[in-house]
Amino acid sequence: MAVPEGPLVVGVDSSTQSTKVLVVDVATGRTVASGQAPHTVTGEGGARESDPEEWWRALGEALHQCGAPARRAGALAVAGQQHGLVTLDGRGRPVRPAVLWNDVRSAAQSERLVEGLGGAKTWAERTGIVPGTSFTVSKWMWLREQEPDAAAAVRAVRLPHDFLTERLTGRAVTDRGDASGTGWWTPSTRAYDPEVLGLVRLSPALLPEVIAPFEAAGTVRELPELPLPTGALVAPGTGDNAAAALGLGLRDGQPVLSLGTSGTVFTTSSHPRADPTGTVAGFADARSGWLPLSCTLNCTQAVDRVAALLGLDREAVEPGGKEVLLPFLDGERTPQLPHAAGLVYGMRHDTTPGRLLQAAYDGAVYALLDALGKVLSQDADENAPLLLIGGGARGAAWRGTVRRLSGRAVRVPDSRELVALGAAAQAAGVLTGEDPADVARRWGTADGPSYDPLPVDRDVLDRIGTVLSGGDALLRGEFPS
Repeated sequence: MAVPEGPLVVGVDSSTQSTKVLVVDVATGRTVASGQAPHTVTGEGGARESDPEEWWRALGEALHQCGAPARRAGALAVAGQQHGLVTLDGRGRPVRPAVLWNDVRSAAQSERLVEGLGGAKTWAERTGIVPGTSFTVSKWMWLREQEPDAAAAVRAVRLPHDFLTERLTGRAVTDRGDASGTGWWTPSTRAYDPEVLGLVRLSPALLPEVIAPFEAAGTVRELPELPLPTGALVAPGTGDNAAAALGLGLRDGQPVLSLGTSGTVFTTSSHPRADPTGTVAGFADARSGWLPLSCTLNCTQAVDRVAALLGLDREAVEPGGKEVLLPFLDGERTPQLPHAAGLVYGMRHDTTPGRLLQAAYDGAVYALLDALGKVLSQDADENAPLLLIGGGARGAAWRGTVRRLSGRAVRVPDSRELVALGAAAQAAGVLTGEDPADVARRWGTADGPSYDPLPVDRDVLDRIGTVLSGGDALLRGEFPS
């Protein structure tokens, strides 16, 4: 491979399932090298955990796959899965496996936290979020109650991207985008909230410094195990959704629907959001604005599981069914049903596997589109196409379902690794002084084919809405004894 002459940057996406690394030419946005290494997720029932040391090893493996271009990088940034609770001892080593964003064991703690600060409205206005099971504050409360010895041994609390950035630089920092997803950071002051920290008995001395969006976190230390140049600039990094927004060069009010292991809908805004229902999280973005976002736990992985159970390829859907399938296989965050299981309604003798699979797609997309209506503000452009990203965006069944249930046009960016590209754009911004969103627009990362809208299938929307409103006890996992 010929090594280009222009400056290079590294963008890292440390996700739930793997670490992906891109080496990108700053001038053109061309990816000149890439690497990927898997992560292991363990846990049964509501538990989802990973060893942070494995993230570090995966970063090294992915960088080594990039070869010589990684050794020429002038800057890098790490984007990581949000909300995960990383607990470290005095030597910077994990006290226990990280509790991941999709771990739902803290349901009881999250309910008590809501009441402890005066209710959902107070939380939303104070922190931008209502602490469901996904958020770090609930996970810390769960750890303190369920594993007090482990909690007592903790000398530092980090998010996944913080952990990797600190390993690279030796400096304990985070950014406003990822900090806003913890539950102990406040949009009004843009600082940690002393009352929330007191409520969960967490010392601010255990938390990283929140640095400015365009401030360098530091430089790469001498790390013989990594093929990175010592002294390369390290950007603040951010959470995966904020990085995807950067990677798209997103403008305020432009809707995004991401189809991955989880499903997310988000946009950027110049104003903070406070939703007391908890459906919309009022996150900060990785610049100076805001990222109203809603997330579902069950998306492509859940639908693929339904396809596997039915013995079908994921594209083998059949139209015209009356069945409803809510694929809440891991509990659900939107709607807030942490103990839910999957639910099938309306099966008859003529039900076919293909119709059930289509119903699973419908159930997953319904939850996302219902949340999208709450994410978008009144001044959003209702005719703007949905930017469809994530692995599911490449699937015809996903695209068709989104178009049929939303009635909107869809655009699928050609760029596939938008989280890593967003991290690369942030690194380029630190290196050159350019706004990272402008970098991404210059790279053309949101360009791709468009698909016309389809007539809205109101019958499907009405059926799913009826089942959701009528099956409350079953959806909560409460079965008659």
